[in-house]
Amino acid sequence: MEIKDIKRIVDIMKNNDLTTFAMKDEGFELKMKRGSDQQVIVATAPAPAITAPVAAAAPAAAAPAAAAPVPADEDDGMIEIPSPIVGTFYRRPSPDADDFARVGMEVTEDTVVCIIEAMKVMNEIKAEVRGTIKKMLIDDASPVQYGQSLFLVEPS
Repeated sequence: MEIKDIKRIVDIMKNNDLTTFAMKDEGFELKMKRGSDQQVIVATAPAPAITAPVAAAAPAAAAPAAAAPVPADEDDGMIEIPSPIVGTFYRRPSPDADDFARVGMEVTEDTVVCIIEAMKVMNEIKAEVRGTIKKMLIDDASPVQYGQSLFLVEPS
């Protein structure tokens, strides 16, 4: 299974409001869960069956745990905007442009909040929630994993 296949599954889950997905195929297993307090992604495969793109996606299971812990009391009720792909996070479209999003900015589902570069393709990431950005969790030009929290939004 390649990264593009996993991305398609994620898109299907979003478009159809699915919360879980599981698949087994000849020694390869993929489990994904979204829309809960914890995002779970598990991919296993026997060593000979792993291709480079799948091997790059496998560490994503540890990504949510690797993110810096945020004190629960001040962030209760916040909605995370997660990275939908593995890549490099950029806050603005070019070095001389303004940031897509700032702390205190109101966002809607269609507001572009950042770009993630993956395999030389710039992917615009939309908020997909309505509210006010309260925290930016990633530094500009930093690598991000699938499911890693990028922003915290106070819903409106």
